[in-house]
Amino acid sequence: MKDFSFVTNSHPAYIESLYQDYRKDPGAVDPEWGKFFEGFDFAVNNVNGKAPGAGAPVSSDQLTKELNVYRLIQAYRKKGHLISKTNPIRERKDRQANLDISFFGLSDADLKTEFYIGQELGLGKTSLENIVSRLKQVYTSAVGLEYAYVNDAKKVEWLQREMETTLQRALTLEQRKRILHKLNQGVIFEKFLHTKYIGQKRFGLEGGENTIPALDAIINTAAGEGVQEAVIGMAHRGRLNVLANILGKTYEQIFNEFEGHAVPDLTMGSGDVKYHLGFRSIVDTPGGEKVNLQLLPNPSHLEVVDPLVTGFARSKADVIYNSDYDKILPILIHGDAAVAGQGVIYELIQMSNLKGYYTGGTMHLVINNQIGFTTDFDDARSSDYCTSIASTVQAPVFHVNGDDAEAVVKVSEIAARYRQEFNSDIFIDLLCYRRHGHNEGDEPKFTQPSLYALIDKHPNPREVYTQYLLQNGESEVQDLAKEMEKGFWAQLQERLDEVRQHPLPYTYQKPEQWWQELRKSRPEDFDASPVTAVKEEDVRRLIGRLMTWPKEFVPLRKVEKLLQDKIKLYETEGKVDWATGELLAYASLLSEGRDIRMSGEDVKRGTFSHRHAILTDENTNATYSRLGSLQDKQGSFRIYNSLLSEFAVLGFEYGYAMANPNSLVIWEAQYGDFANGAQTVIDQYITSAEQKWTNQNGMVMLLPHGYEGGGPDHSNARPERFLQSCAEYNIIVTNITTAANFFHALRRQLTWQFRKPLVNFSPKANLRHVGSYSPISAFTEGGFREVLDDEFVDDASRVKKVLLCTGKIYFELAEKQAKDNRKDVAIVRLEQLYPLPAVQLEALNQKYKAATWFWVQEEPLNMGAASYLQMNLKQINYGVISRNPSAATATGYAKVHAREQLEIIETAFNI
Repeated sequence: MKDFSFVTNSHPAYIESLYQDYRKDPGAVDPEWGKFFEGFDFAVNNVNGKAPGAGAPVSSDQLTKELNVYRLIQAYRKKGHLISKTNPIRERKDRQANLDISFFGLSDADLKTEFYIGQELGLGKTSLENIVSRLKQVYTSAVGLEYAYVNDAKKVEWLQREMETTLQRALTLEQRKRILHKLNQGVIFEKFLHTKYIGQKRFGLEGGENTIPALDAIINTAAGEGVQEAVIGMAHRGRLNVLANILGKTYEQIFNEFEGHAVPDLTMGSGDVKYHLGFRSIVDTPGGEKVNLQLLPNPSHLEVVDPLVTGFARSKADVIYNSDYDKILPILIHGDAAVAGQGVIYELIQMSNLKGYYTGGTMHLVINNQIGFTTDFDDARSSDYCTSIASTVQAPVFHVNGDDAEAVVKVSEIAARYRQEFNSDIFIDLLCYRRHGHNEGDEPKFTQPSLYALIDKHPNPREVYTQYLLQNGESEVQDLAKEMEKGFWAQLQERLDEVRQHPLPYTYQKPEQWWQELRKSRPEDFDASPVTAVKEEDVRRLIGRLMTWPKEFVPLRKVEKLLQDKIKLYETEGKVDWATGELLAYASLLSEGRDIRMSGEDVKRGTFSHRHAILTDENTNATYSRLGSLQDKQGSFRIYNSLLSEFAVLGFEYGYAMANPNSLVIWEAQYGDFANGAQTVIDQYITSAEQKWTNQNGMVMLLPHGYEGGGPDHSNARPERFLQSCAEYNIIVTNITTAANFFHALRRQLTWQFRKPLVNFSPKANLRHVGSYSPISAFTEGGFREVLDDEFVDDASRVKKVLLCTGKIYFELAEKQAKDNRKDVAIVRLEQLYPLPAVQLEALNQKYKAATWFWVQEEPLNMGAASYLQMNLKQINYGVISRNPSAATATGYAKVHAREQLEIIETAFNI
């Protein structure tokens, strides 16, 4: 019988009346009710082998009782998880499930009464007692399934079937052996560490060792369903155990890191603590499949790695698996406090079904220790469950007792098949405990003495499972338990005796080979930029393609006029504006076979209506990509308007770029200062990942920046924060003023023999400034110019003052200079702030050796590049002209802004 929710919400007397009408004339009732009554009659008349229609209609009283039992069944399906025995340590809180039979118009007197509705559970006509017993066995034992919010009927039926059939089947001897084997491995690892490295921080898995059989089951089942690669993101809890017993990292490799002797090419880095490092391997499953496993490096900032995992998986799917998401599985391992408390989780799951961020479903495994550092779960969330956010995207949640190894493995297998069947997110909430404190040197009894008194007496999951098999298994199962028990101690002794393990062989994937073809940067690489020019015939051909669209396509008139103006500028003056220069950079890379991916809020059009990478037909709403059909063979251009998120979206794009060095990946903020919503990604990955983990990354951040009277939230992308993080050639920071220089900066990202993140403080109003236009020759010659000298100056010997600046302020200074014909003042543009082009600046210092230098910025003195330059630009003596120091980035009053801006310009020329 289907889940007819309208039935369970209707009054019995009303249903009875409808049923009588149906018996007289099936066509007299609503079709939905007709389907229900038809199914009900079928169940009644077909029970115990009777043919349909062989029985008489049920009485009104019987119908009411049958419906009440049906309501009971549906209630257990929907709310049984609230009373399931999923907590291995203590009794669960009363969550008001209200599943007693009295809530359904039933009493103890009905327990022996037989009901046809037993057919719904595959029991046939049977007693209420049997029905309740079956419901408790299925829905309130070691597994609780939360899925009442799932609307898709196919998913609901599939989940019910798995709970009521698959989950109830006994495991084979081979399956039990595999579980014990993985449990042995997990416990051996923790015992080894506790013996060998007493007191060292390792953030062990003790109490949650069934994580290892769970991951093993997920990966093996997924491989059997077509998955060829799994990308894993997790925090520090249990990470070393997962490395050893899921990814196959040898004890020797891991303990080299304990001793401080990491091997960079195996760990993906060497500059971080051992429980943050990444790894990759290829493992063989029991079914004979090979699976590539990637564990991404992560910082201690919990859950920040999550969007990187999905971005990394999406990139791999696009470049290796032809966007077949069934081939690659993102697995995120959360902590209970973090999954409930970190907002990036909400951002991430809101991305799960969006075209630009879809990965075919993410597997979420929560290691639920029931505590966050020292915080009880009652203080860590308002929701019933740490996983309650799953309901936002109708992702089902399996809550499972972390001591029940077989239930854990069954649920893991079901979850993996669900993901492959429906390509949707799914959660496993593994309720366990943390045997020690937050780390092994921490004393948990300071804050949870009662809980840890229980934990001290509690056997570990391996002991629990072994005892279960010895007490409940058949003779061969008992023999297996004894044999594996002996094997456990033998394996532990091997590890303690340091018997050598053999690392797993690894075959590099195509994108990994591309990474290997690159090298680390050297200081001399930044003395001058490489040539990134394009042949003139290619520039003209690509611009021609950018400015045409299919004959039947009708762009909006305003957009068509914008494009016609660009064509006129190009044809009459031989110049290219900012937006065309940007698209030309993408077009040139695409024509060379490189891929481009861009996302952010409003990027298709551009926040300031300049880009128009995607055109919309004003009659049909059909879209046309101006970069999608440049030539027969070209790279893929993917552009997506993002959800209103900075943290998760920037993390996703960083992960995407991390997987493929030959794809130019761009994230554009709506306004530059909105990037502070993604500060964790910026600090933990963009500015430091190469130093911590030797992970290079070539992604681009475009941050609209400039003082135009927009107020404190739309003026300043906080360049000082990025510049403060600059060291060891970690990132590139630019504030570019011409279309051609922007073109070359973008092309330089994939021309270099290494990869660096590029942070560009991009223009807003000046996107259309005539001073930003560039002649065709600027695209067909040379490369990026870190410093732009003043072309207005005729004679360097006459220059008495040099105004050094960056970005938008240049145009206001140049306007004043031209208006007053100030040939004695040279305006030098610093297009690249980091790495600081010291050689070029020193050459200009010699050129204008008689002049006094000033750094001019429109930001307050405590912001912008002033402090950075005072620390790093030592070879030139200069003063600083800026707004006064300020707590807020800008004034909210237009007149005050204009007065401050004018004062900067006047001071620069008159001081």
